[in-house]
Amino acid sequence: MINNLITGPDKENRLVAIRDANNVKKEDRTDRMEDYLEVIYELVQQKGYATTVDISNYLNVSSPSVTKMMQKLDETGYLKYEKYRGIRLTNEGIRIARNIRNRHGLLAEFFKIIGVDEETANNDAEGIEHHLHPETMKKLEEFINELKKTTKGI
Repeated sequence: MINNLITGPDKENRLVAIRDANNVKKEDRTDRMEDYLEVIYELVQQKGYATTVDISNYLNVSSPSVTKMMQKLDETGYLKYEKYRGIRLTNEGIRIARNIRNRHGLLAEFFKIIGVDEETANNDAEGIEHHLHPETMKKLEEFINELKKTTKGI
């Protein structure tokens, strides 16, 4: 049924868009790496530190998986990790984590504006925060800010 709605050149454009979206490479990091950076950042903000046990609990992964990812994030320069000594985000790791946090907040706010409950808004934001183009996020932020200005006057 939906396939019949897209016709002619739009079908080809859709295929190109799908191909291009799958060819986009975000520097040298994965969505999962971003999730780890975001969780570490949040833990440090809340507790002052992050442990592999905390990360394991929040991401629902095994401790060995966390250790392996810590080593990978250390190698890529997003954090400093010394087994049994601690985890410290680098400036680049902090920048990425803040960016993801801001994307999440913006998306969750938008979903709540359109009537989605908070839990669903956060779950959905978590699901797509890694996948939107920066220009899309910029336009969404502009839209929300304009909407806030408009509704303040009411």
